[in-house]
Amino acid sequence: MAQYVVEFGKDGGKIEPDGRLDAAAFHRNHAAIWTVLAASLQQHGSGDVVEVGSGSGQHVMFFAEHSPQLTWWPSDLNAAHLSSIEAWRKFTQHANVRPALRIDLTDPAWCPELTDGNGPRELLAVFCANVVHIAPWSVAEGVIAGAARYLRPDGKLFIYGPFKRDGRHTADSNATFDASLRQRDPAWGVRDVAELEQAAQGVGLVLSEIAEMPANNLILIFARAPA
Repeated sequence: MAQYVVEFGKDGGKIEPDGRLDAAAFHRNHAAIWTVLAASLQQHGSGDVVEVGSGSGQHVMFFAEHSPQLTWWPSDLNAAHLSSIEAWRKFTQHANVRPALRIDLTDPAWCPELTDGNGPRELLAVFCANVVHIAPWSVAEGVIAGAARYLRPDGKLFIYGPFKRDGRHTADSNATFDASLRQRDPAWGVRDVAELEQAAQGVGLVLSEIAEMPANNLILIFARAPA
């Protein structure tokens, strides 16, 4: 079970009386991320999207507000985060946000609801932000394997965060961040794009696009390999 560098609510961030947590990263990156997601997702008339590792729940609420034709399924494993997601869901009252799923990303099957009829079926997209570098490699593998298992033929996997390219950091700040992560837990660290691309190829996905993001981050976009 992956642990988090920071559990929202224990990092000095604001906690509302109803349990809503406030993640500083949301305020920095949500607009830029949505620009990339919207370019891909808003051309579809409908579909189910799962966000894995939703944290406070703020990202998925913002995305849902801007895409009423899509059904959003937040998820997490941390109990405090799940409570915050539900509090945000009640606060925003977005009709297209479903109750959070409890997904263990180290399990390629993710959660029972995805196979027992109580959750979404084939997914239009899976979105994952700031997870794979603050968890063991098995979590990154689980994100990719689960997406390959549940994405529909035209579905896509979006992974946001800092990454190395060709074994090198894209900025000195990322190198410093990587060192701090590995000092805290040797199993954590900024991943190389090639590592994720190789893992994806093993389950029938291909890296179709890399979107440059502010603050030396990227969004890796994976799609099903052509038949």
